[in-house]
Amino acid sequence: MKIVYMGTPDFAVKPLEALVNSGYDVALVVSKADRAKDRGKKMQSCPVKLKAQELGIPVETPEKIKGNEEFISKIKELNPDLIVVAAYGKILPLDILNIPRLGCVNIHGSLLPKYRGAAPIQRAVIEGAEKTGITLMYMAEGMDTGDMIAKAETSVDHKTADELFVELSALGADLLVKYIPLIENGTAPREKQNDEEATLAPMVYKETIDWTKSAHEIDCLIRGTDCQTVWNGQVMKVHMAEEAAGNGEPGTVIHVDKKTVEIACGNGSLKLKNIQMPGKKAMPIDAFLLGNKIEEGCKLG
Repeated sequence: MKIVYMGTPDFAVKPLEALVNSGYDVALVVSKADRAKDRGKKMQSCPVKLKAQELGIPVETPEKIKGNEEFISKIKELNPDLIVVAAYGKILPLDILNIPRLGCVNIHGSLLPKYRGAAPIQRAVIEGAEKTGITLMYMAEGMDTGDMIAKAETSVDHKTADELFVELSALGADLLVKYIPLIENGTAPREKQNDEEATLAPMVYKETIDWTKSAHEIDCLIRGTDCQTVWNGQVMKVHMAEEAAGNGEPGTVIHVDKKTVEIACGNGSLKLKNIQMPGKKAMPIDAFLLGNKIEEGCKLG
């Protein structure tokens, strides 16, 4: 079986490795183009491109695919049996969806039809979902609307989005290699989604903490995306916190000791565990307190 694999971030690396390790012919990898990174503006390749080069697989990085006749013709000439997509980052037009004889399948980071869209893993964490998972699905023109082949689920617990990315990537790789033989022989399950149960998962962006929200809501937000607040006139990024039962004016520091900075929320409180100040590396709060003084009664916001 000849496969074209389309993916970009770390999430998509393990499924690619699983295909190669299982003996499938991955004839081409398609990923996003190199991007300038950080202040130095040095060009950097995405994780899937780097892994493909390591495995000796040809790579294409088109800036766009819709209406890109040269790229579409290249895929047609390759004549793959199957296209596998995992967090590629671009919507596939019908011209590409119709090329492989076995169709196009996607490894989506949620239990569809919940969390259709670009940030399903982060949204599950931010919204306090009890569980999430992977859906292996046939692709259609709509955004994550295709028929479902199989699912694998896991609990969210107190995991961060980054931790779930790693876990779900492995689940997706296992699900893919388990069901590809069934896709190939035409016996794979095919279940339509219930659109009435669908929820959306748009992109997440850096958030400024609203301390009037509950400690649980803020903790979910911190675990799901980049969060920041302001202390002493400086932006403080908050990477990790712990829920507590303290009370006080939201945003007020209600307790400080050598290892703890506790901040009142709209309901409950949060103990800062890992923070980052401008121009500095992230550090545990006890390390930060060795050289900085945060006083009880001061406000963050």
